[in-house]
Amino acid sequence: MNLRRLFSIVVKELRQLRRDRLTFAMIVGIPTMQLLLFGYAINMDIRHLDAAVLDQARTAHSREVVAALAQTEVMDFKYRLSTPQQIDDLLRAGKISAALVIPPDFERRLAGSDRPPLQIVVDGSDQVVQQAAHQLAALPLASLLDSSQSAPPVNVEIVNFYNPERRAPVNTVPGLIGVILTMTMVMFTAMAIVRERERGNLEFLIATPVSPAELTIGKVLPFVGIGLIQVSVVLLLGMLIFHVPIRGTLLDVYAASLAFIIASLALGVFISTLARSQFQAMQLAFFTFLPQILLSGFVFPFQGMPKPAQYLAEIFPMTHFMRLIRGIMLRGASLTELWPELAALAAFCVIVLGIAIARTRKRLD
Repeated sequence: MNLRRLFSIVVKELRQLRRDRLTFAMIVGIPTMQLLLFGYAINMDIRHLDAAVLDQARTAHSREVVAALAQTEVMDFKYRLSTPQQIDDLLRAGKISAALVIPPDFERRLAGSDRPPLQIVVDGSDQVVQQAAHQLAALPLASLLDSSQSAPPVNVEIVNFYNPERRAPVNTVPGLIGVILTMTMVMFTAMAIVRERERGNLEFLIATPVSPAELTIGKVLPFVGIGLIQVSVVLLLGMLIFHVPIRGTLLDVYAASLAFIIASLALGVFISTLARSQFQAMQLAFFTFLPQILLSGFVFPFQGMPKPAQYLAEIFPMTHFMRLIRGIMLRGASLTELWPELAALAAFCVIVLGIAIARTRKRLD
């Protein structure tokens, strides 16, 4: 062991790392991004859930209850409903996460009936929403309705739609489809064009009459079938092992998955146009994994994030796919009801794939 030769190798590696600007940026960028995401954007304290209120009593006490729950900022009552059917329609379309129901005999139930005077209907496809509803049910609402502190407690009934048993796999398995597709599709295509350059195959492609658009789309299409196979495997295992239901149509599930697969492949091809080596492509792909998974609502509640983090999450395709796949599989929603999320995925595909095609050059430099 010669220390001088060893020191020369160390210096050589450091100089090479300094010339590799992308790798140097990842050394600083990845820990910075993780610190900002976990320290600033990730928040388990749920606030501002989109909610509705169905006040069938229309009394002074019922209005006080609505005002008291609104002051907690856990639920934002954006909809004032007149029929129970409207609750089901809004929940299925994903426009609200919870609804407060005040029955017509609210005053009589407060006076001593065995039936609970309040009911909170929640979207059971999201476990975090369930937890927030149970926290609201534990609030001392009786003290708000009676000036005396000896008022009897007000029972609040929690009605859990779409997941009455509160089973974790029902919430997790649909989201895992997005996680698996994100990791595989982006990684596969991120190294597609870079691999051709490293292996010398790009020289042969330059000599062929293939346009940049044909080259880019040709790299994407084979992985579409692979992605659909992965979706089928997850769905089959989810039904057989975890008994996860598919309340919507299977055609809608595959249509939403196809849109997300193309969006992920477009992101991967775009990354491949930025990277100069497969190692750089893997670094950039990993750099996109963390914000997509953490900000999509799969692990942490979307409503608990600050507004800047929510705006950033709306850019990523996984955020919209999570809403699509949970809405179709668990709530039985159709693509027509969830069309804004599908339109967002389509826009992402067109923009990112268009940029990738524009950046693809049939040149070695």
